[in-house]
Amino acid sequence: MMLKTFASFFTGMILASNLSMASAQVPDLNFVNHNRPMLDAHNCYPYDGRWNDRIGRALRSGFPVSIEQDLAWYVDPVTGKGRVVVSHTPNPTGAEPTLHDYFFEQLRPVIEKAIAQNHQKDWPLIVLHFDFKDNQPAILNAVWQLLGEYEPWLSTAVKTNNPDHLSPIQRKPILAITEDSDEQQRVFYDQVPVGARLRVFGSAHNPLPPRGMSMRQQMHWAVVASPEELLHERPTNYRRWVNSSWYPVEEGGQNHAGNWTQADDARLRSLVDHAHKLGYWIRFYTLDGFTSVEDQGWGQYYNFGSLEAAALRWKAAVAAGVNFIATDQYEDLAPYMNQNAKDLRPNLGAAAPPAR
Repeated sequence: MMLKTFASFFTGMILASNLSMASAQVPDLNFVNHNRPMLDAHNCYPYDGRWNDRIGRALRSGFPVSIEQDLAWYVDPVTGKGRVVVSHTPNPTGAEPTLHDYFFEQLRPVIEKAIAQNHQKDWPLIVLHFDFKDNQPAILNAVWQLLGEYEPWLSTAVKTNNPDHLSPIQRKPILAITEDSDEQQRVFYDQVPVGARLRVFGSAHNPLPPRGMSMRQQMHWAVVASPEELLHERPTNYRRWVNSSWYPVEEGGQNHAGNWTQADDARLRSLVDHAHKLGYWIRFYTLDGFTSVEDQGWGQYYNFGSLEAAALRWKAAVAAGVNFIATDQYEDLAPYMNQNAKDLRPNLGAAAPPAR
């Protein structure tokens, strides 16, 4: 009887372990905002000392919110010491703010208030999106160390012994994500011991067009390739989201977009549905619409030309379930989003009224 009981217990333990492993392999898309769209604050940092209010504007838009920080490595010519700065170029001057000060310390009151309130079902409140201007080991290792200083604020997951086994992410106020670079994976995942915690999560590899195509042919390929051709790798314990330009939706991107059509809408939905089916969150960048007079350092590359044209795409992206809708026009997109936690918004002055 004892032998039979032990055997039954042992079999049950194996079954429970297998079920646990199987469930861990299923990505939990509801972890981020219940798999609903959120505002993604594109290039949310100052340029050349101007537009210092961008992070405040993003926070005032409501929560949850995604905040993009472009990162560069500055080495002081006098001391020889390097530091991680938020910069629009890979060649910073040293006048740029550090990631430590501009992002983490500026958000300290918000995060400490969120931790005190402990509404974990609403976490993460902020998705911190890194766009590295280069992938030299010095900046990657410095960012990893900096994330370690703020790990109590970060949503982390245990590194499993198999990258295809996705461990659950522990809820904290901030979720840090980065892009598809293999150099970043080496520092942020490969070098992390099994059983230690992952502090940042990468994106799926960007699709590569067939070799020998001209730029014009590549733009056409992007919009006619099937969702399966553009994205076929499965999520891993490290790679959990997709970072897509607008080229696969409308040929030639924002500057060449015409009228928004039912075919465009169907194309967008097919890309989102495929990413979600595989288990990825998906971001599209960058949906702007403004005149030259309204430009606040945003540039023309992602410009549909008018607020009305951008708003049509915002509505379509929300309806399609795009997880991160990137724009430079935070106040204009925010009214289309279901953003909550108004009590956590910092008192940083009145936000500009949304343009219509």
